[in-house]
Amino acid sequence: MATPTHPLRRELEVEIPLELVQRETERVTREFARHARLPGFRPGKAPAGIIRQRFWDDIRSEVLRALVPASLERAFQEKRLMPVGEPSIADLHFEPDQPLRFKASFEVLPEIELKDYKGLEVEPAKIELTDEDVERELETLRERAATYEPVEGRVAEDGDTVVVSLVGIVTEPKEKREPLTLEDAVVHLGEENTLPAFNENLRGVTRGEEKRFSVAYPADYPQAHLAGRTVAFTAQVKEVRRKQLPALDDDFARRVSDAPSLEELKTQLRAHLEEVRDQRERNLTRDRLLEALLARHDFPVPDALVERQMDRRLERQVRTLTAQGIDPRRVDVDWRKAWRAGREAAERDTRLGLLLDRIAAAEGIQATEEDSDREVARLAQQGRQSPEAVRARLTKEESWDSLKSAIRSEKVVDFLLTHARLTAPGR
Repeated sequence: MATPTHPLRRELEVEIPLELVQRETERVTREFARHARLPGFRPGKAPAGIIRQRFWDDIRSEVLRALVPASLERAFQEKRLMPVGEPSIADLHFEPDQPLRFKASFEVLPEIELKDYKGLEVEPAKIELTDEDVERELETLRERAATYEPVEGRVAEDGDTVVVSLVGIVTEPKEKREPLTLEDAVVHLGEENTLPAFNENLRGVTRGEEKRFSVAYPADYPQAHLAGRTVAFTAQVKEVRRKQLPALDDDFARRVSDAPSLEELKTQLRAHLEEVRDQRERNLTRDRLLEALLARHDFPVPDALVERQMDRRLERQVRTLTAQGIDPRRVDVDWRKAWRAGREAAERDTRLGLLLDRIAAAEGIQATEEDSDREVARLAQQGRQSPEAVRARLTKEESWDSLKSAIRSEKVVDFLLTHARLTAPGR
């Protein structure tokens, strides 16, 4: 068995005995003869030689389809190999009165030598929570409860909200596109996130006015169908409104929550922010732990697994666009380039997954039925579905193995955290 350049790639030469090849060829020939319709012969009575001559390409394909996978599987078992991905078949020799020979090229899983994964030094993440954080959260609630009153007797100015109907034509780059239309677009004048062109051209308008202007969208604009384009807009001003923020008092607290007073609302907000802070600290500490684990283990990973991970990352991007109502086929994105750009992260995730699986095997860590039930209940609550609906979806998508693998990995991380050496006092 040869070993090509890649440390995990193997090449196996397989020979199938002539007797087995002849027996399978005869069986397939008989099957073809049963259904063949040849002039001068009754159905099923044509000689085998004529059948082979007439249908040899098809017979050959059927014989290969029957013998190659089965013989390759036997060879893997005999040599105790666990291939990753589909083997590549080359140098296939299938000649009359000769054994069938071919070479199979494939990748195998790496042999991971576990270093000391217990007692990893980790500095726990620590995020300070201040009174200013609570005030910002309170201000967010205040913004959500704001009302918008129509502006009378003056033009639009910073701090106002302008409601417009937009029709846009892409002028750069030159391309055939349907006009962009948007009813009741809301523009917050003077805000940091509002594009300068909208601020400059809608400042000073009044209700019923029409404005024409161009917007050059930056290349990193989050809406991909606009990024890097120049659009000529016609804007019909439907309304100009002024935001009115409610007073911060006990009435406000009762309106936006179940708190009886403003002070109680602040207490509730702090408790919520503490929960969020604690979760962020756990996630950051977890990430530091995993980086420390990866730093101790350097080993090659199969390209097939990395590329599978790259596929999944790209699929998630496509699903995100689809969920936003954007047709991925109409987005100006080089998907092949985007796929390649995810290789480094995919390789890191693949290495980590293999490492966690190896530790799980060493420590006998498994996902139990109780673990699966808890995760199904969590997913059901998160998606506002019944547990039965989640189970049906997982079964339909054949995702149970992925679910159990994710649970097992999380249990390994918990195990590592339990045995880690914290280099700074926790909270």
